[in-house]
Amino acid sequence: MSESSDSRTKTLNFNVGVLGHVDSGKTSLARSLSSTASTAAFDKNPQSRERGITLDLGFSSFTVELPDHLRDSEGQKQYDNLQFTLVDCPGHASLIRTIIGGAQIIDLMMLVVDVVKGVQTQTAECLLIGELTCPRMVVVLNKIDLLPPNKRQSAIEKMTKRLHKTLENTRFKECPVIAVAAKPGGPEAPDTEEPQAVPELIELLKKQTYLPQRDPKGDLLMAVDHCFSIRGQGTVMTGTILQGSLAINDTVEIPALKVTKKIKSVQMFRRPVSGAMQGDRVGVCVTQFDPKLLERGVVCTPGSLRTLYAALISVRKIGYFKGSLSTRAKFHITVGHETVMARVTFFGLPPLGASEPPSVTNQPPSKPCPLDTPFTFEREYFHQDEYVIAQGEASPGCDPEQWALLEFERPVTCPLLCLVIGSKLDTDIHANACRLAFQGRLLQGFEDKGYAESALPRLRIYKTKHKEGQVERVTDDYTVIGRNLFKKETNLQLFIGLKVTLSTGETGVIEGGFGQSGKFKIRVQEGLCPETKQLLSSTSKKKGKGGSKGGAANEEEPKTDSQPVSIHLHFKRYVFDPHKKMVQS
Repeated sequence: MSESSDSRTKTLNFNVGVLGHVDSGKTSLARSLSSTASTAAFDKNPQSRERGITLDLGFSSFTVELPDHLRDSEGQKQYDNLQFTLVDCPGHASLIRTIIGGAQIIDLMMLVVDVVKGVQTQTAECLLIGELTCPRMVVVLNKIDLLPPNKRQSAIEKMTKRLHKTLENTRFKECPVIAVAAKPGGPEAPDTEEPQAVPELIELLKKQTYLPQRDPKGDLLMAVDHCFSIRGQGTVMTGTILQGSLAINDTVEIPALKVTKKIKSVQMFRRPVSGAMQGDRVGVCVTQFDPKLLERGVVCTPGSLRTLYAALISVRKIGYFKGSLSTRAKFHITVGHETVMARVTFFGLPPLGASEPPSVTNQPPSKPCPLDTPFTFEREYFHQDEYVIAQGEASPGCDPEQWALLEFERPVTCPLLCLVIGSKLDTDIHANACRLAFQGRLLQGFEDKGYAESALPRLRIYKTKHKEGQVERVTDDYTVIGRNLFKKETNLQLFIGLKVTLSTGETGVIEGGFGQSGKFKIRVQEGLCPETKQLLSSTSKKKGKGGSKGGAANEEEPKTDSQPVSIHLHFKRYVFDPHKKMVQS
């Protein structure tokens, strides 16, 4: 969105993500659309050239006249032409993390589908990433030259219908579908073969453009995808500005290396410019910096990014993910421009009338809160063994509000509120299953390596505990002796003063231990009811018949007709309380 060297022409930059299954012909399509290939474009990776498969986010562009619908908006006549930047995202399953990196800057998605093979696993995953990150989409059915000419039209119509059915429940329903042959004859064919229907595709892309919300304000964040040196000039970092803006002479930070550099010059698609802003694709030249230190990564306003050891995120399960989301499991977390393993702990709001665990039902069916609602440490949260899914009438996406604590295996550098995607990338690549598990926003980050001691105790996530024992006997109207609530080795001191309830209705307080075998004394302030006393005297009389004086052997005797009186102890424990205190409400 910056001025080019000829200050009279201004170009609107529009980022189109080219996504699709491996070998669906994305790169050939980008190549046939493109006139200017930027440095990273078309596979600089040798492994990729051999297979003809893109391994990095290639970028290339072409410029067209500004379409009328962009000229007419009030006061928006400041652009002379429209530059499409094609972000060619890899289709390899293992490289889904790269796609997520590219998807954060995409204004329009172009999903490329092999007309013969149709929707495959990765196509579905690309769709999901699109849904999470991008408002509009165009579907391109590629390789129509492989269909026999007499059946071509009917095959295209059939596939278009199938795609519309697939997209029916996504935000892309009704999206346009166009059929092309980007490289007739396949990758080996000579370049003399003219691509089919590409001019029509360009017209369709022009129709789909809009003025993206670009904001030059705020801290700079630029995703760098390539770094190289030019003799006598310095080191050039190419990438896309995710937020903010930059200009010649600005100082920027490379947070991964903790160094700052001054910008010497800026280029957009080989034309020098004085500055650039959010959404622009730029090359930035700095001096005295070894390009080998940064192939990919981020550059930002000094001090604006955080390096985090752990984070709190809002979380929502992705409907297509078939596995469960369990606490303490490890997921691949893509955050900012990095993918790193993290251990996950799920938690939610205390259940209604909370002392039992949150079953699926006792959460109020509410509209899900926006994922970027600020997090507060002021309230209490309930520990969950896994993510809770709304059941019954609730429609998908109406799961109760939930959060997760992510503990990273290595620190990550990212902005707050950025999109977070959790996936199981170690699942079999060829299994026809979605590996994206959950999405969310980063709400709170912990920059201290010792966060477990310094920060987590503030996080009041509790578990409820319930212990049950029996009354052994009555000593007087206000005291009973209990058993089977604690193990012999339990430190009873921790439990003194806690309230217990008898199954007959009285409440009492644990006063202390009794003997050495884990028995204990309960004081019943209000006194025992006559019925309870009678019940207890009849059970102890039956026990007395055993012969030995209330010895351990008797405790195991089968009870006859009367039910023993049970003792119930309910308390909660805060998961991150260093003192492991037991709390009763």
